[in-house]
Amino acid sequence: MFARWLYYFFVTLSALGLISVLLAGFAGLVIYSNLPSLDTLTDYRPKIPLRIYSDEGQLIGEFGAERRNVVSISEVPEHLKQAILAAEDDRFYEHGGVDYLGVLRAAYSNFSAGSVRQGASTITMQVARNFFLTREKTITRKLSEALLAFKIEHSLSKDKILELYVNQIYLGHRSYGFAAAANTYFGKSLQEINIAEAAMLAGLPKAPSSYNPISNPKRAKNRQLYVLGRLHKLNYISSEELSKLEKQPVAVKKQSTAFAMRAEYVAEMVRQVIYDRYQEETYDKGIKVYTTLRQLDQEAAYQALRKNVIEYDRRRGYRGPEGYVDLTKYGANQEKTLDDALDEINDSDDIYAAIVLAAKPSAVQAYKKGGEIIEITGEGLKFAQKFLADKKEPGKKYIAPGSLIRIQKNQKNIWHIAQLPEIEAGLVSIDPNDGAIHALIGGFDFYKNQFNHVTQAWRQPGSSFKPFVYSAALEKGFTPATIINDAPLSFSAAQTGSQLWEPKNFDGKFEGPMRMRTALTKSKNLVSIRILQAIGIQYAQDYITRFGFDASRHPPYLPMALGSGSVTPMQMAAGYAVFANGGFRIAPYFIKKIEDDKGDIIEQFQPVSVTNGAKRVIDPRNAFIMTSMMQDVINHGTAVKARQLGRTDLAGKTGTTSNFVDAWFCGFQKDLVAIAWTGYDEPKSLGNNETGGRVALPIWMDYMGPVLKGVPMGVYSPPNGVVTARINSATGFRESSGDMTEFFFSEQLPPLNENPIEHTPKVTRDVQDQLF
Repeated sequence: MFARWLYYFFVTLSALGLISVLLAGFAGLVIYSNLPSLDTLTDYRPKIPLRIYSDEGQLIGEFGAERRNVVSISEVPEHLKQAILAAEDDRFYEHGGVDYLGVLRAAYSNFSAGSVRQGASTITMQVARNFFLTREKTITRKLSEALLAFKIEHSLSKDKILELYVNQIYLGHRSYGFAAAANTYFGKSLQEINIAEAAMLAGLPKAPSSYNPISNPKRAKNRQLYVLGRLHKLNYISSEELSKLEKQPVAVKKQSTAFAMRAEYVAEMVRQVIYDRYQEETYDKGIKVYTTLRQLDQEAAYQALRKNVIEYDRRRGYRGPEGYVDLTKYGANQEKTLDDALDEINDSDDIYAAIVLAAKPSAVQAYKKGGEIIEITGEGLKFAQKFLADKKEPGKKYIAPGSLIRIQKNQKNIWHIAQLPEIEAGLVSIDPNDGAIHALIGGFDFYKNQFNHVTQAWRQPGSSFKPFVYSAALEKGFTPATIINDAPLSFSAAQTGSQLWEPKNFDGKFEGPMRMRTALTKSKNLVSIRILQAIGIQYAQDYITRFGFDASRHPPYLPMALGSGSVTPMQMAAGYAVFANGGFRIAPYFIKKIEDDKGDIIEQFQPVSVTNGAKRVIDPRNAFIMTSMMQDVINHGTAVKARQLGRTDLAGKTGTTSNFVDAWFCGFQKDLVAIAWTGYDEPKSLGNNETGGRVALPIWMDYMGPVLKGVPMGVYSPPNGVVTARINSATGFRESSGDMTEFFFSEQLPPLNENPIEHTPKVTRDVQDQLF
């Protein structure tokens, strides 16, 4: 009886096993017949982000959900292939898509450990999952994955499958594929990475968020050691190499978004233009945009702006810690408290966030992101010394344990306490001959403030607007030798458009009659107002539109002479370009060409230039004489500091608005116009004597110095119709024995030995009365 029951049991069990096999086979056939086509693999078209390049072809920006650089299998270094196989699938070239030995090995390992600690997915199965399936853990999905792996192995070569894996796998920080990850984590191309770096990258597929070296350097190192051990076990490296590689440091990029240069504001400008044209295709079709930005110019502009904004901010003094962190939040696990607090705070280039662990007047110990503990002493404390006093005043934000501060290394490589500036700034430079933008920095830190101060900030230009009023005066018959009285004036509300106005000169002094050239050199406000009165406010308002300014933003009142209207730095660049290029209106532009993912040109920009269709808007004689007058601003006037650059071909004008709210310097060389602006986003005074010459001019100089190094000196040749004559500098009269030479339009030479009230033919006696 027992034997009979045993027989029935085994028959039933066999039948059930056969039925299970038949059902599994039937399910497999059903699933296999419904598997997706492999067209996606055989005609691989990955999502490639929008990429933006400088004029030299340097990558300056990238936009897309997936950061990816597609490479062929022949471009993958052998040591990276070995590391990938060692970490993920060492029998890849032996199995047919599913590694049965690997399945048994994983099952044994998991059984021994009492938990799921090892998977059995091959590289082919991962390709199937990444391209076609979800990551849900079901038997149906796992069976589909295996069947797809068989289908892929039947259709593609092993090298092609590995190539798809190398390009498609997600490796953290928006990086898809090993080429993108090499750039993201190490700032290198795939061909440049060494074995230690390859092992770290090969460890990422298992859990990119847990093992990537930016977010979790300790876990990344442990995973790298595992991969190196596997490489040794598979005889890819020797014991000596293993020992050396385990100790070899791996330099990880501090910022995963770093590019060839800091050009975030331009990259965002490009993104907006491309999105307007291509909408969502912008981010995955591999569009390439080449800009007019030059690396030397952009880097010089970035450094110049950062350096001088920080210097201004230090003049204003330390404001105290940014905040406080409860160091006991996680009890004894202080490191977790510190890491959590700093994780939400962005560094600003070389200005790092740190949390104070200990503080006394002679030393501060601070924790920096990444686990580094910094000791700050001596001169590193001077900036914030008042906030380290032993005796503390109520209500003052002192530096104490838990304080959130900023730290920075100085030129001597010494850590010191710093702070993020509150002031903002902008710098833009263009080629005045065609409008190509060579540098643009829209603010101190794009990640702190994405508002582009070059293109979006409408600010009062102050005295930097005077050259446009003076240019209008030249058209009305004034000359650089015209005598105008620098004397007090008073205006009613009806004349100013607002309230009673008694304008003053910056220095508070009135110097009486002076030549127009001298008035611009010294930036005399009262002279500028008298000029505007004489030529007519309506005429001046219309005239400035020749330079690209919007008349509606410059109301027809006398304060317009002092730059009370609204402009952007980009507008000022285009306006000053008219003087630099001899009188032509050009339009600033920043995109040279657009290419598709294959490198075919979609669009090539053809700018209007002084030699190709640009409209002449002022007389070349006017442009020449205004340039000559603005050269005097640098040689003898409010921008005399710029003489330190050692060039004779520079011209420009300082600008400071009422109560020192905005500071400007607008200047040019024959082939380069640069505009520097500084101010607060919420307009307020920069402080007494914080003028354009003190705050903005140094930015302009620190930019122009490097980019003009080695550039031949420009020559401004007088155009036809400009003549020179000896004049008496005190009277403006033409005299054969005059003490100076001045430029004039040929038809506007001042007569010899006549009364100054009649010395300019086109200026009437009524106008001259206004000038005096």
